[in-house]
Amino acid sequence: MAHKIFLIEDDTSMLSLLRKLLEYEGYEVSQPEGEENLVNILDSIRKEKPELILLDVHLQSVNGFELLHSIRENQNLQNIRVIISSGMDFERQSENEGADDFLLKPYMPEELINKIRNIINKQEPIK
Repeated sequence: MAHKIFLIEDDTSMLSLLRKLLEYEGYEVSQPEGEENLVNILDSIRKEKPELILLDVHLQSVNGFELLHSIRENQNLQNIRVIISSGMDFERQSENEGADDFLLKPYMPEELINKIRNIINKQEPIK
């Protein structure tokens, strides 16, 4: 069974590239349905039950860190792995907020795939 990755990215070109890359690598890829707001995104995550979320910090109508906080507070979602990505260096804040990893844009496809593989293959529970 393919590992499921949930993409939360408001740049449609980036979203399309990520989807193609991840599907090529054998991952099942999904994204939020409907209007981009906190409630709809959380509902989509609950419905899709991904193993990992790739989350952009700067979304049009939602702050990525607010969304991460909501995921970590929700008992049904808190164990989903999350990689934060941004064009600004939020590595320390991402770690402090409970993300599993951080990717500074622009990044190479291999860097993303390696981080995803490392996180999915980890056996230890989330802190």
